[in-house]
Amino acid sequence: MLNNPPILICADLQIEYLTEGRSHVIGDAEAIMSLCQRLMMHWRDNLWPVMHLKRIAQAAWFNPASNLTNWIAEFKPQPGELSFEHPLPSAYSSTRFAEYMANIRGLNCVLAGFSLDETILATVVEGFHRSHRYEVLTDAVACRRAAVGEAASYKNAVINVMGHFAGLRVSGDVMQARQISCGSR
Repeated sequence: MLNNPPILICADLQIEYLTEGRSHVIGDAEAIMSLCQRLMMHWRDNLWPVMHLKRIAQAAWFNPASNLTNWIAEFKPQPGELSFEHPLPSAYSSTRFAEYMANIRGLNCVLAGFSLDETILATVVEGFHRSHRYEVLTDAVACRRAAVGEAASYKNAVINVMGHFAGLRVSGDVMQARQISCGSR
């Protein structure tokens, strides 16, 4: 087993991002979900830590009875996995998350999931200013804003900005590197 395995942080894998009429995910949401599912299975198979972020808005328009913030069924946290609810875009708006991250310095964290232009961007920027380092898996993230014709350039612009605050990797390289580090299973 790997001595210091990275933490896989799954951001906002909630029903809201796939609900018809509300889904404006840039790129193929099904492909992103499939890749996130493979990442999660890889982490779980190796008994590496998995963390889940869930955005729960506190705005006046937020309906807490809605099921839109529920987990996508395949991504529900399992026993032993951490989950944090955060009211603002940055996961650090959760006091529990901020305290947890302050106590695990030196560990590598990789991010995947939805809300690239909200939760993931805000979290890596705030983490950077707290001396926490993240890697974003650019092929396993999606954002949901932008005009249809500008979707790819918008996502690329967000990723380019993020590159100033976090490492940028692709999921295949991360899974292959981790598998080589601990040997094939």
